[in-house]
Amino acid sequence: MTGLAIVGAAEAQMGVALPGLSAADVMAEAARAALADAGLTTADVDGVFAAATQVPWASTTLAEDLGIQPRYSDSTMIGGASPMAHLNHARAAIAAGLCEVAVIGYGSTQRSVGRATASVQDVDPWEARYAPMLPIAAYALAASRHMHEYGTTPEQLAWVAVSARQWAQRRGDPAWSQGDLGVDDVLASPRVCDPFGVRDCCLVTDGGGALVVTSVARARGLRSTPVFLLGAGEAQTHRHVSAMPDLTRTAAVESGARAFAEAGLRPSDVESAQIYDAFTITPILFLEDLGFCGKGDGGAFVEGGRIAPGGELRVNTAGGGLSYGHPGMNGLPLLVEAVREVREEGKDIVLAHGNGGVLSTQATVLLGSEEVARGRPRTKVARLREPAGAVMGRRRRATTPGRAPRPAGAPS
Repeated sequence: MTGLAIVGAAEAQMGVALPGLSAADVMAEAARAALADAGLTTADVDGVFAAATQVPWASTTLAEDLGIQPRYSDSTMIGGASPMAHLNHARAAIAAGLCEVAVIGYGSTQRSVGRATASVQDVDPWEARYAPMLPIAAYALAASRHMHEYGTTPEQLAWVAVSARQWAQRRGDPAWSQGDLGVDDVLASPRVCDPFGVRDCCLVTDGGGALVVTSVARARGLRSTPVFLLGAGEAQTHRHVSAMPDLTRTAAVESGARAFAEAGLRPSDVESAQIYDAFTITPILFLEDLGFCGKGDGGAFVEGGRIAPGGELRVNTAGGGLSYGHPGMNGLPLLVEAVREVREEGKDIVLAHGNGGVLSTQATVLLGSEEVARGRPRTKVARLREPAGAVMGRRRRATTPGRAPRPAGAPS
């Protein structure tokens, strides 16, 4: 085992924050709610991890708002992958004795204040002359290249949005978008940046989230149900899209391989996946790069409701950034949902994957139940504790556009 457990998880002000609240206020509210969930108080916290576009000194600000002076803090900023990376960093800090109980927090009021003032896009000089509408233009490049190289269709992209909406309808409040949505509706939505229409793009909402983490030994003495970190991996390839080595291959190949190898698991063991969905192309890319299907097969993997309720793989079970909420950087809401899947839905192994920048930074974590941590999963796990290198190395390039996918191991 890695020795880290999540003992508290909470969201705050998802949708539109109450008037007068700042991003820092939202982050602190989520942190207090997560502590209450864990049965702990701010007096127990000696580690703080946070990153937010509206809060430059995020961990320092969060500590001040909570009224604590932590022994250890970390404001590592790699976009929407930051919270997953913070889990990994908190594990190292706790193992090294630098802190014992840590809060990981995030908050945003981008909808209330306007997206243009909530974050700053760092445009490379070579890109600036073309005045790209970022980040959508960069993701549209990746989608266009994937469509050209592998035959991915607009209909397949649309299935990502439709599946997310069906999960949001099942979840209900506070999911932002709950109205009926079909493939034709996505295709008919106003164009934003070819090949994307409005429904291919994530929501713009306020909101925040927080986790409380500690050692396994201390976790088992608390009242909350612990969720265990089984494996984690981080990777990056570029900062600006003009430097991206391959528009159809992300660093999730590396971050996923590291997480699966550490956990001794493979994609076929995963029962639920919370995958960053800033645009409809991103889950397709990440499902491929994380090993759930072959490279180029992601479009066929998601179509027909295969990642919707009742499908073969539970993906973004609250509705994700496309229908539930997307408060600037969506990594922490995905982690909160991953914890809920283990605690409330009885899933033994859940993957959460964060993405930062323009497919720039990737971080993958595998979370598990107490039963998996003790080697006695509640559900059948195909190869518990078997290294994942073999399956991760067998991904292949597609040669026939639009064919049925051959997953590396479809979950039961």
